[in-house]
Amino acid sequence: MVDVEDDGIGIAPHRLDDVFEMFSQAETKVHGGTPGLGIGLAVVRSLVELHGGTVRAFSAGADQGTRVRVTLPLAAPGADAPAAAPTGADSAAEEAAAGTMGLRVVLADDNVDAAELLAAFLQAQGHTIDLAFDGLAAIERARAVRPDAMVLDIGMPGATGYDVARWVRLQPWGTHVRLVAVTGWGHEHDGGQALDAGFDVRLVKPIVMDQLLAALGDGA
Repeated sequence: MVDVEDDGIGIAPHRLDDVFEMFSQAETKVHGGTPGLGIGLAVVRSLVELHGGTVRAFSAGADQGTRVRVTLPLAAPGADAPAAAPTGADSAAEEAAAGTMGLRVVLADDNVDAAELLAAFLQAQGHTIDLAFDGLAAIERARAVRPDAMVLDIGMPGATGYDVARWVRLQPWGTHVRLVAVTGWGHEHDGGQALDAGFDVRLVKPIVMDQLLAALGDGA
C-alpha cells in the first residue's frame, strides 16, 4: 500500500469517486484553478486495476489537501499476483473491453496531450495504438498499418475526421475498419455528416470511456 498526500485545494466529499472518471475535474478549483485534462487519474486507476489493485482518494474538503491510496497485492515467491475481482462500473468497463483485446487502433487528435493520455488509457486495456496529430498523418498511419479500428477527432488540420473516414471507406481493406468519431460539437451541429462519411459511432466530448470501449468492442 502506498499513500500520496498533498496539502492543496482538496476535493469535495461527493466528488471523491468521480475524480477517477475520464475527463473529470474537481469543482473546487480555488485561486484560479489549475490546468489539466482530467485524464491522469483515470489512467492511474486502469493501470492499478490491471495489476489486481485498487486506488482511492480521501479528502476533508476544499483547502484540506488530498490523499490518494494505491493498494496492490503481494505475490508469493514464484507465484503470479492475484487479480482483484471487478465490481460495479469497473466490471462493466472490463466486460466492454473483454472482446477488444489486441485491436490495432489508429488514434488521431490535434490536441497532443489529450491524444497521448487517451492512448495510454487504451493501451492499458490491451490495444496497440498508432498516434497521429492531424488528418493527413492519420491517413498515412492507416495506410501503413491497416488498423482494426480508428478513433478520429473531427476538427483536425490537414484533413478533417470526415475526410479521413471517407478515404478509409474507399480502400479495399477499409470496409471492415471500425470508425469512431470524436467531436466537441453536439448532435444538432452534425447533420448526419458522421454517418454519411462512413463512421460507425459518433461520440461527443467529454468521452465516456465505457461508451468508447463498447464502440470498439462492437467491431471486434
